[in-house]
Parts: sequence; structure tokens; C-alpha cells
Amino acid sequence: MIISAPTDFRAAAKKRLPPFLFHYIDGGSYKEDTLRRNVEDLSNIALKQRVLNDMSKLDLSTEIFGEKLDLPIALAPVGLTGMYARRGEVQAAKAAENKGLPFIMSTVSVCPIEEVTPAIQRPMWFQLYVLKDREFMKNVLQRAKAAGVTTLVFTVDMPVPGARYRDMHSGMSGPFASSRRILQAMKHPKWALDVGVLGKPHDLGNISKYRGAPTELEDYIGWLGTNFDPSISWKDLEWIRDFWDGPMVIKGILDVEDAKDAVKFGADGIVVSNHGGRQLDGAMSSARALPAIADAVKGDMKIFVDSGIRSGLDVCRMMALGADCALLGRSYIYALAARGQQGVEELLDLYDKEMRVAMTLTGANSIKELTRDSLITT
Repeated sequence: MIISAPTDFRAAAKKRLPPFLFHYIDGGSYKEDTLRRNVEDLSNIALKQRVLNDMSKLDLSTEIFGEKLDLPIALAPVGLTGMYARRGEVQAAKAAENKGLPFIMSTVSVCPIEEVTPAIQRPMWFQLYVLKDREFMKNVLQRAKAAGVTTLVFTVDMPVPGARYRDMHSGMSGPFASSRRILQAMKHPKWALDVGVLGKPHDLGNISKYRGAPTELEDYIGWLGTNFDPSISWKDLEWIRDFWDGPMVIKGILDVEDAKDAVKFGADGIVVSNHGGRQLDGAMSSARALPAIADAVKGDMKIFVDSGIRSGLDVCRMMALGADCALLGRSYIYALAARGQQGVEELLDLYDKEMRVAMTLTGANSIKELTRDSLITT
């Protein structure tokens, strides 16, 4: 299949993956209104074309927490990444490193921290949930620190999991789910051999290391449902702030007052995010929430953003709206599923090219020059 645009990877991933895995990464919660809104609201933002500027010294790099990034992009934490390509977290981390970007490992990754960090030279970032099992949280934080993880991304918008109806239909969950997944894998032999057979073990590596026993895909949904903590509040994060001496980013902010509370808490950054439309359906898109949040806290902390980003143009739009860095989730998983590490690197090259065109034609020589003046407001 010819790949000429970032969105082409989605079709390639759909062809290669068993349906339960494709729809798990592709879907959102309930009617998926927020999932659609994330993409539509962002694509409807018009860039202001400017010409006859000297654009010979274009610079796409930025600095986050003392790290130089070749692009204002990081690979977002995505659960079960290792089911989309053989030892997928390792492949994604290598791709990010080769392109000068951070990789953020998910709590519910297939590969454990101890497998990924030795495979790369660049320091990894790690994402953690607030869970009822506080001993697990302490264990994984200690292991992350010992492995040289520099930045902690703390997800706070999942005190309860959203209802993802697609998963029930696809076989990720619901009646006879295991049998349905096996049948689907048989119809996708390339994935079945490469990932299903050669990519084992298929467990939640970070959790299995803590439990001392495999936590397999069959346990995944149940473990999540019983361990998320609806009693979470800012005070529950205080001991983590005291324990973690590196940068700490709060992920899942859509409201200005929550952003201000993150500043008061002492966070080093926030991620403006609605969890890719996978939690509260009907919530505001990240693109709509970002400007007011940036106006309130820009300069007090780093502002990251995710949800709906599908191209280099979208990254430029998010920077102009006030973000310091964009996180890619679905976009890079499609590429990983289609072509592994090579696919992710190809995707990031496409983002780079698209950003160069967009910045050249908006007259922005650097990421800092992408501002509201780069947009057409009506």
C-alpha cells in the first residue's frame, strides 16, 4: 500500500490488524461525538497565509524540561502498544529516539519498563494512573526512577473508565470475547505470526513485574475496572509530588480552573486532553479548550495537548493556539501497526515535511513564532 500522507496509515493498520485491536485504538466512548469533534474542530481552524518572508532559517526544534526536541512532538502513552507490533513499545521508543523525540510509556504497556529503557539512549518518560493499589504505584515509580525515567505524566481523567461500545461489538470485551479474538487472529495471519506468536508474552508487563505473575489480556479489562479510583483528589497526588524529583505533568485537563489548580499544586506541565474522546463523550474538544487554558497559565508551566491531531498542520494549529508540545497517540499507533518502527519514523518524517510547508507559508521561522497571529479568526 502506498503511504503518501499521515492518514494513510489508518487504512493500512485496519487491513493488517484483527478487528478487536483496530477498533480498540480507533474508537471512542458512547456515540463518539467527542472523538469526531476533536478532529473536526481542529481541521476547521484556518491558517493565515503570508508570503515573501525570508524563511531560509526555519527551525522546528524546541526545548522541554531541558531536553531538545527536533519537533514539538512526543509519542503519547497508549495502552497495549505491544499488541500492535512485535514488542511494540520497544519499536516505538526506538523510532522516537531516532527522530529526536520523547517516548512516553503507558502504565498498561505490554513491555515492562525494564525491557524498553535498555533499548534506547534517550531518557524515557512514563505515564501513571491514580490507582487503588497504592503499593503498585510506589513500586512502578521506584522502578521508573531506577531505570532513568526523567518525566512523569500523571493521567487524572480516568477515575472511572468510559463506556466504549465498539469494544463490545469488536470482541475486545463482551460475551465470548476470547473465542472471537482467536477467530479474528486466524483471519489475519501476518499479524498472528509476527505479533500473536513471535511477540509474546502478551501480558501487562509493568503489572506482571509487580505481581510476580502474568497479567494477560484476558485480565486487562477487569484489572482496569477494579483499580481505577473515583475518590481521587489533588491531595492524593501530594505524596507523588514529594517522591518524584523530576518533571511532573498532569494529563487530562480541559477546564481553566483545573489548569490553575495544577499550577498551585506545583506541576511542571499539563496535557490539555479529553483522552482522545475515550472518556466523557460530549466533552469539549482539546482545540477549543486550549486557547483559554493557555491564556490562563502560559509561562507558569509547559502546555502539552493531544486528541484529534492527525497531521503536521494540526501540530502547527495547536502550537498557534498556545501549546508547547503535541502528543501523538492514534496517529503513531496506526503507523506502528502498519509498518513497525519504520512506519513510525516515516510518519514523523511526514509530520516534519507538513510542518515545514505550513510554517514557511505562515511566515513562522520557529515554533515560538506560531501564535494566534498565524490563524484566521472570525
